[in-house]
Amino acid sequence: MAPTLTLKSGTSWADAWQRCLAVAPEAFRGDRVLNLWNAAWQADGRVLPAVSPVDGSPIAGPPRLDRATAHQAVRASLDQHRAWRHIPLPERRARVAATLDALTQHRELLALLLVWEIGKPWRLAQADVDRAVDGVRWYVDGIEPMVAGRAPLDGPVSNIASWNYPMSVLVHAMLVQALAGNAVIAKTPTDGGVACLTLACALAAREEIPVTLVSGSGGELSQALVRAPEIGCVSFVGGRDTGAAVATAVADLGKRHILEQEGLNTWGIWNYSDWDALTAVVPRLFDYGKQRCTAYPRFVVQRHLFDAFLAAYLPAVRTLRVGHPLAVDRRDDPYPELDFGPVINAAKAKELTDQIAEAVDRGAVPLHRGNPAEARFLPGQDTSAYVQPVTLLNPPRSSPLHHAEPFGPVDTVVLVDTEAELLAAMNASNGALVATLSTDDRATYERLAQQIRAFKVGHGTARSRGDRDELFGGLGASWRGAFVGGELLVRAVTRGPEGERLPGNFPHYQLMP
Repeated sequence: MAPTLTLKSGTSWADAWQRCLAVAPEAFRGDRVLNLWNAAWQADGRVLPAVSPVDGSPIAGPPRLDRATAHQAVRASLDQHRAWRHIPLPERRARVAATLDALTQHRELLALLLVWEIGKPWRLAQADVDRAVDGVRWYVDGIEPMVAGRAPLDGPVSNIASWNYPMSVLVHAMLVQALAGNAVIAKTPTDGGVACLTLACALAAREEIPVTLVSGSGGELSQALVRAPEIGCVSFVGGRDTGAAVATAVADLGKRHILEQEGLNTWGIWNYSDWDALTAVVPRLFDYGKQRCTAYPRFVVQRHLFDAFLAAYLPAVRTLRVGHPLAVDRRDDPYPELDFGPVINAAKAKELTDQIAEAVDRGAVPLHRGNPAEARFLPGQDTSAYVQPVTLLNPPRSSPLHHAEPFGPVDTVVLVDTEAELLAAMNASNGALVATLSTDDRATYERLAQQIRAFKVGHGTARSRGDRDELFGGLGASWRGAFVGGELLVRAVTRGPEGERLPGNFPHYQLMP
C-alpha cells in the first residue's frame, strides 16, 4: 500500500505569504497585494477571490483597477519614462544588476509562489526564476553595443503577458526594456502569478527602476495599456483571439508592437529510424503539462511508420509523473520530481476533458490515457484542475484539438502518406513558433524544413524560445510585430536610424533576421 502523502515542511501558502510580508511589506498588506504605479504602492482596485490550481485553496487575487485609474497609471509612467531615459547607461546597468541580485536572494520564495499560483512543479518553477535572472545578466554584461546609436522610445513599454512564465518571459522582458532606457508597465495575468510578480516588482522598485504593475480585465484596461497615446510600445503574449484585437489597435495607431500569439507546433516523423531518441524526448515534451507556447501537442507520422512510432512513444508517455507539486512521503523529504501538476484552473481542466470526450465521440481513437490512481495527491485534496495525459489518433476536423493548441497534456497524432500531406498537416494552424522534423536523411530535412511555417525548425530535436542571443519570433498568424531575442529585443524597444525596418512580421512587410 502506498504511503499517505503530506505537504513538504515550510511550503504552505500561509508560509509563503508570511515570507512575502516580511520581505516586501510595502507591496503586501494583510491578505492582499497592492498595485504599483506613480512610483508608489497603492491600495486600490477591487480584489477578486482566487484559488490555487494545486488544491483549490484560497490565495491572493488580483486587485483590479478601473479604466480611469489605469489611465492615471499610464500618465504617471510617462513622467517616469521621461526622467529614466536620461539616466546614464552605467547607472541603469547598476540598478538592474542590483535587482538581479535581489531576485537571486529570494529565488526560492519566488519559485514557491509560482508553484501555488500557477501549479508549476518545483524544478520548473526554479528554472523559470533562473532563466529570468541569467537571461537579463547576459544583457547587463553586453548592453553597450546593443544600444549604440539608438535611443529609448518616446513612451513606456506596456506588457500584457499570459500566466505561464511570469519570470522568464514577463520579468525578463521588463528588465531588459528598462535597461534599454524605457519605463515599463505590466498587467498581471488574469489567471495567476500576481504575488510572484508583485514580489519581483517590489525588488525592482527598491532599486528605483521605473516599474508599473497593475491588475484588471483586458477589456477594461485595453484603452489605457494598448491605445493610450503615452504608450511607446505594446508587448503581448497570449492567444490569437485577444492578440488579433491588440494587433488591430496597434496597427490603426501605428504603434510599435511585439505580439507573440499561439500556434499549433508540430513534430513530423518521415523516413525515420532513431526510435530510442524519440522515446527519450517524449517525457520532456510534457514539461509543465504542455502549457508552453513552444509545446509540441501534434505528431504528424508517416503511416507505414505508425507501428514503430507507437512502440517508441507509448512506453515513454506511460512514465509521466503527475501530482501535487509539494506532496512528499515525509515532511522533510526533497521536493517531488514531477513532469507536471495541475493545469491553470478547474475551468480549463473541464474544457480539455470535454474536448477530449467530444473528439472521441466523433471518431478520434484513444491511444493512451493516464491513470488518475497513479497520480500523487494529498488525502482528500481538490483535484479538479488536474488532467491526466491523453493521446488521440486522428481528431476530427470539427474538434478544436485538430487545429488549435490545447495548452494542456493532450497529444494528437495525424497519419499521412505523402510529403505534401506531411507539410499540410504540419502547417495546419497557419503559422507556428516552433516545429521539428525527424528524418534520417539530412537532405530531406533541408528540403522540407523550408516549407514548414514555423520560426524555428529542429532536425529531430525540440526547439524552444531560447535564451540570451537566440532569436525568437513566429510565422503566419503566430506572430505580429517585431521579432525578439538577443540584440533584436533591444532593437524592438529602442529607436534607431530614420527609416529603420525592424526584423519582424508587420502589416506591410515581413523581414527575417
